[in-house]
Amino acid sequence: MLLLAVAFIVAFVLLLYMVSPLISPKPLKLPGAHVVVTGGSSGIGKCIAIECYKQGAFITLIARDENKLLQTKKEIEKYSVNDKQVVLCISVDVSKDYEQVENVLKQAQEKLGPVDMLVNCAGTSVTGKFEDIEVNSFERLMAVNYLGSVYPSRAVIATMKERRMGRIVFVSSQAGQLGLFGYTAYSPTKFALRGLAEALQMEVKPYNIYVTVAYPPDTDTPGFAEESKTKPLETKLISETSSVCQAEQVARVIVKDAIQGNFNSSVGSDGYMLSILTSGMSPVTSITEGLQQVVCMGIFRIVGLFYLGSFDSIVRRCMMQREKSEIADKNE
Repeated sequence: MLLLAVAFIVAFVLLLYMVSPLISPKPLKLPGAHVVVTGGSSGIGKCIAIECYKQGAFITLIARDENKLLQTKKEIEKYSVNDKQVVLCISVDVSKDYEQVENVLKQAQEKLGPVDMLVNCAGTSVTGKFEDIEVNSFERLMAVNYLGSVYPSRAVIATMKERRMGRIVFVSSQAGQLGLFGYTAYSPTKFALRGLAEALQMEVKPYNIYVTVAYPPDTDTPGFAEESKTKPLETKLISETSSVCQAEQVARVIVKDAIQGNFNSSVGSDGYMLSILTSGMSPVTSITEGLQQVVCMGIFRIVGLFYLGSFDSIVRRCMMQREKSEIADKNE
């Protein structure tokens, strides 16, 4: 009886692997494709642009700093695979004026053709205790991290629908899967991208357009270095429980998942666990992926509870140490 049950499970899993490719989207071919990367002058955005360029894509880089854009353009062009490839730079703030964003993307498409893949990587971060963060910082982060992804996506979606093809990538964060101490201004903006992506995917899937939400961990970028300068002690200690990834590694994973049309894109074992735990009602691009979520959810929830307990302990310990220090200062 046991052998029969094992045989049935093995047969069922094999059947899923056989059926899975039939419902998965066809991979996007990057050679000759037009890839737009916002926030592409540094960090993960720049590395994504390089990775796509290495595979033969035409690149439009969008960022605010024109000097950084030109420097990045020269760096990317070193990786050309043919003499036809082009790197176009556009200096614009994607979070302020939708009409301006729409106009520059029209210009980009007139020069390099319709956008095949849009990577929304523009973003910024502010860390600190909730009551210490300036109110305008909440507004600024929502504008840059959320509307800065809405506007470019809105500007290219109609053309993608007409062509019945396309990829849209939203670069969120592991802080967009799990709210952590010090990220009360940042986390909500990254959580918002998940809701946008799920709703948008349901709209555009019949048009053969696939949305990817990337959840990179702490990544060695200029933005991360700047953010680390103002992190509260609790945030630093929690961050130490996981390693810092290289931007090139993160970029390779994101590009691979976007090409395949995967909805979730994560890096490393912690990223995989978080993607399973937070899968909820998110789309899947294969039966195998759905099966993994069903099988692993329970055990990963147990592991996640241990993580949460550890984080709570760090916060409580820091609070007690701070209180002791304040009492000692008063007694002196």
